[in-house]
Parts: sequence; C-alpha cells; structure tokens
Amino acid sequence: MKPDTLAFVKKLLLCNAAVPAVLIGADAARGNLGANPVEFILRATGTMALLFLALTLTITPARQLLGAPWLTKLRRMLGLLSFAYACVHVSIYLSLDQSFDVVAIAGDAVTRPFVTFGMLAFGFMVPLAWTSTNAAIRRLGKRWTQIHARVYLVAVFAVVHFWLEVKADTTKPAIFASVFALLLFYRFVRRGIPKTAGG
Repeated sequence: MKPDTLAFVKKLLLCNAAVPAVLIGADAARGNLGANPVEFILRATGTMALLFLALTLTITPARQLLGAPWLTKLRRMLGLLSFAYACVHVSIYLSLDQSFDVVAIAGDAVTRPFVTFGMLAFGFMVPLAWTSTNAAIRRLGKRWTQIHARVYLVAVFAVVHFWLEVKADTTKPAIFASVFALLLFYRFVRRGIPKTAGG
C-alpha cells in the first residue's frame, strides 16, 4: 500500500474511532444519557476499549490469512485507541463514580471482583501502551515481544470484568469472550501447539 493511501486509512480510522466519544459527549450535553449517566458512559467506553482491543488482536491473523502485510501498520493505532477508551473508562470510574475516594476505591477492589479484574486489565495495559513507541521497540529488543504477548491477559481480565459487571445479560461479554478465544486458538495453532502436543 502506498504511503499516502495508508495515511488516509489511518486518518479515516481515527475519525471513526472518535465518533462514539463525540456522540457520548453530545448526548451528555443534552442530558440524554438515561437515568444513570455515569453507568452509561462507563459501559460505553468499556465496550469501545474491548472492541478496539479485539480489532488489535485481529490484525495478525487477518494479515496472515489475507496476505495483507500493510495491516500491521494499523495495529499500534488500534491498540492505542483501545487504551485511550480504557483511560476514559477508568477516569470516569475514579472521578464521577468514586469521587477520587481512595478508601472507597480500595474497598471496591477487595469486595467487588469485577472491579478487581478491571484494575488488573488496565494495569497490564499500561506497560503495553508505554512501550508502543519505536524507541521502546528498539531498546527492548526481544523483550518487547514478550511484554506485548501479555495483551492476551488484558483480554481475559477485561472480558471477566465485563461479564461480572453485567450480571444478567451476558450476551455482549460472551461475544467478546468467543472472539478472544478464537484469536487465542489461532495463535496456538500458528505456533504448532497441537502438533507438539500430539507427539
């Protein structure tokens, strides 16, 4: 793909990624976020973070199966978009939901498992975003690949967080869980795990 075309694709991706945030902001300004606006924003930003995480993990199999190496150049942006929505999600929880009450937040982490798994997901996500620069890739060498393989832990923790949080209707968490399980299975197959296990 030509550099100009790739740049256009990246701009298009960024514009589309901003649409949900703009819509949420517009609804918030008009007071159209329902009876519990904080919960609505938390659910929406969390879902977007999971969506972009799934798209990030889809890049490698899509590149390999479609023979489209240029897709790799979108992976970093997708990962950072996931992190951006996760940051908004966590910020809303800390500020609007918990009013920066450290004691209340600590109590949530201990007594509410879905909060615990959410914190784990975000905690593992931070070093991935921190080391997403070209300089970090050069500095870390092979360690960079090992660090970023933990993205699957982020996916597992995030799905468990979502599943425990919704309680009743687990349709969306189940869809995300299925997608991540399929992507992880593909990763194992590509590494030859079934072959070595058989002999």
